[in-house]
Amino acid sequence: MAGAVSARALFAPLGPTYDRYAAALSFGQDPRWRRFLVSRVEVGAGDTVLDVATGTGAVARELLRQKRCTVVGLDQSPEMLAEARRRLPKGVTLVEGTAERLPFEDASFDALTFTYLLRYVSDPGATLRELARVVRPGGTIAGLEFAVPRGVWRPLWELYVRVGLPLAGRVISPGWAEVGDFLGPSIRDFYSEWPEARLLELCRAAGIADVSSRHLSLGGGIVTWGRRA
Repeated sequence: MAGAVSARALFAPLGPTYDRYAAALSFGQDPRWRRFLVSRVEVGAGDTVLDVATGTGAVARELLRQKRCTVVGLDQSPEMLAEARRRLPKGVTLVEGTAERLPFEDASFDALTFTYLLRYVSDPGATLRELARVVRPGGTIAGLEFAVPRGVWRPLWELYVRVGLPLAGRVISPGWAEVGDFLGPSIRDFYSEWPEARLLELCRAAGIADVSSRHLSLGGGIVTWGRRA
């Protein structure tokens, strides 16, 4: 829970600029990752998708664009939800709540997406079980997280997160300076504890079957997806 609280404090003031600078600081890759995430979701126009950690609603907007489905967005930050409300159509329901205790009945949704969530919860396995709980059997569960590149790309990644990202954050604003200092160690620590193989096993243990994954942008991001068993 402490990670969730600190994440809320860190990102809450950044809603109006979040999408713009998330794209810039990722060299345009963040929007690409979100599009790929949504492409893995198997739903149609009559289905309802829960987007957890919806933030400013970027994945929710992509779900509407690609899938023409009904979307419910959930986030712990009222500030981020206010920005999402400004950007999303009025028909999208937005709910303040936490991924660890979703305010929905079992099997309420046809699919579920989550973005940059697992680093901020105290028990990723329990959180994944809670996410799976609210999805109907056979429904897609897909998530996007940062990852750490391997091989020759690792030193370049380290240079960027240790030097380039903090410097870029300081140029933008004090709030983004905090994000620039925070992200590298946060991503590195999470991925050292939960590398790809262990993360996929965690998904299976949570009741997510047929789990697949794909590294994107030389390994800087990872999308996982499967179906509710």
